[in-house]
Order: sequence, then C-alpha cells, then structure tokens
Amino acid sequence: MSSAMDELEARARAQLDRLLEVNERLAAISARETSPGDHVTAEVNGVGELTGLWFASTAPQLGAGPLGDLIVSTAGVAAARAFARRAEVVEEFNESFADLVNSRPASMSADQPIREGTGSGR
Repeated sequence: MSSAMDELEARARAQLDRLLEVNERLAAISARETSPGDHVTAEVNGVGELTGLWFASTAPQLGAGPLGDLIVSTAGVAAARAFARRAEVVEEFNESFADLVNSRPASMSADQPIREGTGSGR
C-alpha cells in the first residue's frame, strides 16, 4: 500500500477511535446529589435520566408534597451537574477532533491546495 494510503487509513482510524472514546465517556457520565438536610439522594445519567433514588429514614416526615418537591429539585441539581460534565466532554471532543480533521497530511506540501469532492472541472 502506498504511504499516502497508509496515512489516510491511519487518520481515519484515529478519527474513529476518537469518536468511540467520546461515546464511551458520554455513556459513563453520572451525577449524584444529596438534598439539603440529607433527606434525599438522586442520581442521574448523562442525559438526565434518574438512575437512583435514596431516602433517609427522616424523609417521610416531610410529607408528600414537600418530599416530592425535594426529589424533583435534588434530581434537577444532579441533572445540571451531569449536563455540565457532558458539555465539557463534548467541548474537549470538538476541539481535539477539529484539530485532527484539519491537520494537513504529511504527504501534502504546504503550497498544495486542499480539494474537496471531485468537482465538475469548472
């Protein structure tokens, strides 16, 4: 195989590896938050789905309405933390992937134009 083809294959592999890595990092995001007073602990994943909910023995003493509000607000704080982490991962990915995509292959000289597509010859 030619060196240009080897380089193209290596660049494609690096891009695919980076995509797989970011997907794994996003899937692993989890955030846990405990309410003021330690009555409720909520855990969410990277897309804000509730994945765990724990209650202290004192939680029922709050009453149904206040306890429900506390669950929602605690889960909301956990989700905000998970979304912030997700944004960090995506931002890191965007920066590194852009660098990878925009880097000029070593086989191309600096004065050689980058051509996209086959064009129509115009």
